[in-house]
Amino acid sequence: MEVEVVKGEIPILFPEEEKLKEMEGFKRGDDYVEMSCGCTSRKYGDAHGTLRVYHSTGQFLITCDCTPGCQGQKFNPYEFEKHSEKEGTSDWPRHIWVLKNGKKIPIWRTTLLKYYKHSANGASGSKRRIFHRDEFISCSNCNKQRRFRLRTKDDCRTYHDALANKNWKCDDHPYDEISCKDEEERGSRKSSRGCPRRPNCSGCTSCVCFGCLICRFVDCGCRGCTDFMQNAPP
Repeated sequence: MEVEVVKGEIPILFPEEEKLKEMEGFKRGDDYVEMSCGCTSRKYGDAHGTLRVYHSTGQFLITCDCTPGCQGQKFNPYEFEKHSEKEGTSDWPRHIWVLKNGKKIPIWRTTLLKYYKHSANGASGSKRRIFHRDEFISCSNCNKQRRFRLRTKDDCRTYHDALANKNWKCDDHPYDEISCKDEEERGSRKSSRGCPRRPNCSGCTSCVCFGCLICRFVDCGCRGCTDFMQNAPP
């Protein structure tokens, strides 16, 4: 993205800056804008902080001001949501808000989210938990899609082998006794695939795995498993 630079002025990084200025606590720097934000827990109330959005990296950094004991701790959005003791499924774009005319506006309803980059906002000091969302396989006979839950290594192996079987049928389903006569899941239900961040996630970096020791197998000769085992760290 080209940045328009005017001599003696700070370059315009956020085209929506006039709208952003309407948010409480707005400030801008050479490579960022910041504003007041918060997250509400039914039990503990509002946790307040300052959100800083970096244009060049896509990092969202929140300086917490919920209690004097915080002493300006800095969190990514996932950590701040957890720190605020927000109940329910993690969904920070809907749970973390900014203030406009005294009203709480969820971040997903602002233009800020388009600057967010997941790679720049990994949990500090910790590794990302490997998670495999539910997958579907179509029956070779009726073409109905059947759900596979990939929670354990055995689950992953069952799905892996079924996917390799071009003649897989509803009768082979490992969890339930079903046949081609049984209806497949409704579209609205199928969109929920067990992502820990968002029920209707279409495939984020928290629930899409491209190979790990849970879903790749040393005794399997397929290309995916072979390539992983040859290149996996010891």
